[in-house]
Amino acid sequence: MKRIGIISDTHDTFDEALQHFLRDVDEIWHAGDIGSIELADRIAAFKPLRAVCGNIDGGMTRRVYPAFDCFDCEGVRVLMTHIGGYPRHYAPHVVDRIRQARPKLFIAGHSHILKIQYDPVYDLLAVNPGAAGCFGFHKVRTAVRLVIDGSDMRDMEVGEWPRR
Repeated sequence: MKRIGIISDTHDTFDEALQHFLRDVDEIWHAGDIGSIELADRIAAFKPLRAVCGNIDGGMTRRVYPAFDCFDCEGVRVLMTHIGGYPRHYAPHVVDRIRQARPKLFIAGHSHILKIQYDPVYDLLAVNPGAAGCFGFHKVRTAVRLVIDGSDMRDMEVGEWPRR
């Protein structure tokens, strides 16, 4: 069993509210727009970090973190990217990856809009954790946490904080 925190679009923000929400997770998965390699290092010092780069991430972050990450957690295949879309509206370059990887959990960021949706076409759960940072048009910062236990994904929670 693993407790996972899912964040995106931190844009160089990893403050006390976010740390408090993620304090009991085993790993943090970041769906891009980290903001800097220094922030990625701060998050990784807080909890083990798995991340992909986003469109605002610079050279060093892009060298360390890939654009796509496909991996298994417990009994769940996960595919994570930054600009991915959502069911019936995936970015064109993502559809082939989904077909090849056949994930049960697809994670993307970029939109700054929290969206959790089951996709019956590809039989997966699509999660966009919204934006955890303070840069962008969103009025509320969001993050997600869940438990993965074997092939079971459960106990999903959403954290919300006003933007400073």
